[in-house]
Amino acid sequence: MKRYILALDLVNDPKLIAEYDSIHQRVSKEIKESITSAGIEVMDIYRFGNRLFMLMEVNETFSFERKDKMDAENQKVQEWERLMWGFQQAIPGAKEGEKWVVMDKIFEL
Repeated sequence: MKRYILALDLVNDPKLIAEYDSIHQRVSKEIKESITSAGIEVMDIYRFGNRLFMLMEVNETFSFERKDKMDAENQKVQEWERLMWGFQQAIPGAKEGEKWVVMDKIFEL
C-alpha cells in the first residue's frame, strides 16, 4: 500500500466552503466507484479554513496517469470536476491548470 497526501485551496468564501462541505456528505455512488476502481482504497479529505488536505492510500494498480485517463473517459467524473472547480482554486505554487498538488513527505516516525 502506498500513501499520497495532496493539497488544494477552496475559494475563501464561507458560503461556498459550507456548500462544498455539504456536497461531500453526499458524494454519488458513481464518483465513489470511479475512485475505488482506480486502485484508491482509502481517501480522506480534511479542511482547515479554505485549505484542503487529501490522504489517499492506493494499491499496486493505481497511477495518477491511469486515474487521469479513467476520469477523462467518465462523463459523471467530468461533471463532478466542473462542479468542484467552482469551489476550488489552485494552491500557491501549483502549475497552470493543476488542482490537487502532491505534497512531499519530510518526516516519518
